[in-house]
Amino acid sequence: MWYLLLLVAGFFPLIYGANLLVDNASSLAKRFNIPNIVIGLTIVAFGTSAPELVVNIFAAIGKNPDIVMGNVIGSNIFNVGIILAISAVIYPLAVKKMTTWIEVPLALLAGVVVFILAGDQWIDKAGSAAITRSDGMLLLLFFLIFLAYNYMLMLKGDFTEETTVRDIPPLKATLLLLAGLALLVAGGRMIVYGAVEVASALGIPERIIALTIVSAGTSLPELATSIVAARKKNTDIAVGNIVGSNIFNIFLILGTSAVVYPVTVPESAIPDMGMNLLLSFLIFIFIFTGKGRSIERWEGILLLSLYAGYLAFLIMG
Repeated sequence: MWYLLLLVAGFFPLIYGANLLVDNASSLAKRFNIPNIVIGLTIVAFGTSAPELVVNIFAAIGKNPDIVMGNVIGSNIFNVGIILAISAVIYPLAVKKMTTWIEVPLALLAGVVVFILAGDQWIDKAGSAAITRSDGMLLLLFFLIFLAYNYMLMLKGDFTEETTVRDIPPLKATLLLLAGLALLVAGGRMIVYGAVEVASALGIPERIIALTIVSAGTSLPELATSIVAARKKNTDIAVGNIVGSNIFNIFLILGTSAVVYPVTVPESAIPDMGMNLLLSFLIFIFIFTGKGRSIERWEGILLLSLYAGYLAFLIMG
């Protein structure tokens, strides 16, 4: 089926375009004497979330709310249930104090906020549930607060990891940056179109396609970053990358999507949001169950098992 091939093929320009964007935008920023740590907090952080953002913008423009919601929540579930879990199995993940008390609770708060905003039917007894444009603006406000928090950390010098920036000639960097943007747009469009057509042809809800294939594909940058960090025993990078991505996904990506076009939330999405909340809560609990603040190998195996059970639930459903 060529629609499925189009869907899968779309991930190649999407991910490669994101890498081009990050490398060349970082190089240009360095030439303006922007510190490496600022580049890491902005360009690199945005770059790893660029695939989800582009896919969701196209889905919102095309009025495909199931893909919007499924990609965001599915990416968060995949980030914890697969990426963080595999990273912990490779090497136990030590977690810094600031990550424990600020970033992990903020990721949990993001899950709670989206659950409340999407709870019109069972909280307000409304006829339908939706994340409206005003809800989207609220999510973006939370995201601005998160950026301000990162900026405060930067001023205090609480970051120990520096971002490696390549030295690329300005003209070449500009052209490659534009090429990266073009690839992102092309890949995002291919994925959304392919996902809609595959769901229609196979009679599978768009939500299921978004929660599985689309969310896994758009999470590939986080997968690569966290597994490499775990193998190098840079455990805080592995944890921070996932937690930060989950915060970005809800506050920035879902917020932007809702501002573009309100996101209707079907009742079938309640278990997905519940799973996202459960995994976010377990991260916080697991940090305190081992020696010191860490996520142990057995806890990684438990997270993998939960994801496998959730996947079976989706297939059976």
